[in-house]
Amino acid sequence: MRTLSPNPPSPAPSSPSSGGTDRRARLGSRTVLAATGTAAAAIAAADLLTPEYSPVTEVISRYVNGPAGWMVTTALCLIAGASGLLVALLRRAGAPRAGRWAAGAWAAGVAVAAVFPADPPGRWSRPSTSDLVHGTAATPAFLALPVAALLLHRWLARRWTRGAVALRAVLGASLASTVLLLVCLVDVMDGPSLGTATVPTLVGLVERIAVAAALAWVALAAVAASRPAVRA
Repeated sequence: MRTLSPNPPSPAPSSPSSGGTDRRARLGSRTVLAATGTAAAAIAAADLLTPEYSPVTEVISRYVNGPAGWMVTTALCLIAGASGLLVALLRRAGAPRAGRWAAGAWAAGVAVAAVFPADPPGRWSRPSTSDLVHGTAATPAFLALPVAALLLHRWLARRWTRGAVALRAVLGASLASTVLLLVCLVDVMDGPSLGTATVPTLVGLVERIAVAAALAWVALAAVAASRPAVRA
């Protein structure tokens, strides 16, 4: 006669380490969201508190010389920190290495730009040493961000299918605004020639669109990277 086991085997418990990893990833993504949102608010506040500068014709970094300059420095530090945390989330989740390196270049460039402030408005052709370092770091950073978004797009979209449309929209906005920003920056170096008498350049407006797209991508990418891996 066959005897029945009084204690049927219980299911294998889930690994506590995986649960802890998921919680850390979610906390990391929320930290990125908070930092990018605060940075955007700080930039907007600096614009409002510095009426002597025009957000259409002046880039964000020039505002560091105004009464709310500390807000711009704080915003850049927050963006650099949030982007660095995103790189850590991407690495933990196993994102493609090339995309992680591009995102890291963006984070490093913003960090350097935060440490070396830009000159006051009107000194495009006579930059100081600090402004030269600032620009040398900021320009590659603006180029690296859309490269990272492009290289990581498929991986992020597979990981977060419901956010795929938003990721695609932000990627397009980042690519387009970065190209326009480069055109505007080249134009203002020797004196703007693409604008009008009342609005000589749109470099400030275009840069704000590029920064908004960058912040949106960093936030969306952090959410996607914190999602559980998709099983094949």
